[in-house]
Amino acid sequence: LLSKVIPKYDINTKERIAGFLSQCAHESSHFTRLVENLNYSEKLLLQVFPKYFKNGAEQLYGRKPEAIANVVYANRMGNGNTASGDGWRYRGRGLIQLTGKNNYVMFAKAIGKTLAETVEYVQTKEGALESACWFWKTRGLNAAADKKDVELMTKLINGGRNGIESRKQYFTHAMQVLNNG
Repeated sequence: LLSKVIPKYDINTKERIAGFLSQCAHESSHFTRLVENLNYSEKLLLQVFPKYFKNGAEQLYGRKPEAIANVVYANRMGNGNTASGDGWRYRGRGLIQLTGKNNYVMFAKAIGKTLAETVEYVQTKEGALESACWFWKTRGLNAAADKKDVELMTKLINGGRNGIESRKQYFTHAMQVLNNG
């Protein structure tokens, strides 16, 4: 599957393959999750999403993944308000956790599927891989991988440095495997 899909997105050098695999490994909890886990405790909500959960609000949302998604993803990325359910409907899926209605709509157009079909497709192995490849290419991640710039790859994927040490370790390991293969 990998050898069939990644060449279509120009992920075709050791650096690009290592960058792609390392970022996917981190984003998918070492290839064990295709859907975002939002089952946060009250304590973790305050650490991960302090902007959204303060003044005791975390007590209403702890261990309620659907409610958490509808709060943290409301009114952004093309999603409607909290009551729309878009946060949950368009939560992270795939190997790079495609998130937000806008991303789902753009990916659906790119692959010629309806929005509903795309939500289902991204939860399959092929869809999880293809959505990650599409995201990778459309965000210019090949150029960052060409420079072996793990920090830039990470920033382009999640906007910050979340999990940077893990991502660097995955990248180093992937480069070692590819150079010895």
